[in-house]
Amino acid sequence: MQSESSGAFRARIHRGAQQIGGSCIELEAGGQRILLDLGLPLAAADVSDALLPDVEGLRGDHPGLNAIVISHGHGDHWGLLPVCRPGIPVVMGAATARILSAAAPFVPNSFVPSVSQHLNDRTVLQIGPFRITPFLVDHSAYDAYALQIEACGRHLFYSGDIRAHGRKAALFERLVSKPPERIDTMLMEGSSLGRLNEHDRFENEDAIEARLAESFGRPGLVLISASAQNIDRLVSIYRACKRTGRTLLLDLYAMEILRATGNPNLPAIGWPNLSVYVPEYQRRHIARNQRFDLLEPYKSARIFREHIAEIADKAVMLFRPAMARDLDLGHLWDNARAIWSQWDGYLQAGPGAKLKADLLERGIQLEVIHTSGHASIVDLKRLASALNPGRLVPIHTFHGDRFSDYFDNVTRRDDGEWWDV
Repeated sequence: MQSESSGAFRARIHRGAQQIGGSCIELEAGGQRILLDLGLPLAAADVSDALLPDVEGLRGDHPGLNAIVISHGHGDHWGLLPVCRPGIPVVMGAATARILSAAAPFVPNSFVPSVSQHLNDRTVLQIGPFRITPFLVDHSAYDAYALQIEACGRHLFYSGDIRAHGRKAALFERLVSKPPERIDTMLMEGSSLGRLNEHDRFENEDAIEARLAESFGRPGLVLISASAQNIDRLVSIYRACKRTGRTLLLDLYAMEILRATGNPNLPAIGWPNLSVYVPEYQRRHIARNQRFDLLEPYKSARIFREHIAEIADKAVMLFRPAMARDLDLGHLWDNARAIWSQWDGYLQAGPGAKLKADLLERGIQLEVIHTSGHASIVDLKRLASALNPGRLVPIHTFHGDRFSDYFDNVTRRDDGEWWDV
C-alpha cells in the first residue's frame, strides 16, 4: 500500500531481494516516485500484465509515477515495459534504445521503446526530486549503467548488473578508483554467490578469445551459439576468427545489433573475415513483412547457402536452432561441430536443452566456452569497499543470506517492504 509522503527518501524492492531476474525497485521522495528497472522474471513463460508489480501508475494513470529508468538492455531488467500503461516516461541509454529497436523485427514479444531521456556516463539527470547520475559499467549487455540517486539529502547507489572481467573492465577500475561519495544505501547485485568460491574469478574475455581460437584451429564448420546482443562475445569470436584465418558468418539480426551500437570500432561491412548469411527463416520473415530494406546494407557482404560448403573448414557460423534447416539443405552437418557460448544453465531446460538433444542425435557434442556477465565475489568485495555504503542491501541474487559472509553493513530487505534510504 502506498503511504503518504513524510519527506523521507524511501525505497522498496518489488523483485530481486530473493531472486535473479525480474528486477524492479521503487523509489519515493516528496510524494513523487520512479522505478529502477521493470524486468521480466526469468521463469516467466510469457510477458503478461499479471506479472506487473503492485506499483501505482503502471496500469492506471497516477501523477506520482515520474519515470521508469532502465539500467541496461537485458529482458530481466526491461521486459515488462510492453504491458505498462502507455505514456509513462522511460529513461535508458541511447544505444540500448537503438539496440531494442533494431532487434524488434527479428524477435518475439518485440518492443520499440519511446524514450523521454537518455542515460549518459556521469551526466546528471533531474527527474522530479531525484538527482540521477549514471555510471557506464562493464557487463555482457552493451550500454549498461549503475545508478546513483540523490533525494532529500540521502544517496542510494544501484549497481545494476556489473562485472570487472569483460572488454570494458577499465570502467569497473574507474568506478572503484573514483567512486561516488557519501553512499547511504547500496543495492548490489550478487549473481555470483552460490556459483563461485570466494577467491575464484571468472575468466576474462581475452581468455575466452584464446579458447575460441584454439577450438577454431581444429577442422570443420564451427556452429557457435551466442547472444547477438553480447557485443563483447561477438568481438571475441571475430578476433578468434582473424587469428585462425576463418570467416565469421553473421545473420541479419546480429549485423543490425552491431550497427545499432553506433560504435565504429565494432565489426561491420567491409571488415575482413566477415560475411553475412541470411538464413531461410529470416528470408521468409523479410518477405512476409515486406522488409527488404533490411537486406540493402549487406548486399556486398552476403554469402549464400550453396557456397558455405566450399569454405566450411574455414567458417564460423553464429548459430541458433532456427538455422538447422539451412544446414539440412546445405548438407553441412557432417562437417560441423558446435560451441555453446552462453550460460550453461540454459542447457538444462527449454530451447537450450532441446538444441543439445537435437545435436546429440546428429552425433555432435556441445563444447562450452563462456564466462559470466556478472562480477566475481572478489570484485564485488572491491566495489563494496570502494563505495563503503552505510548499508548494503542484496539484490539480483538467490543467496542474499550469504552476503554477510563477504561484506560489511549488510541489511536484508524483503520484496515489497518499504524502507528509508
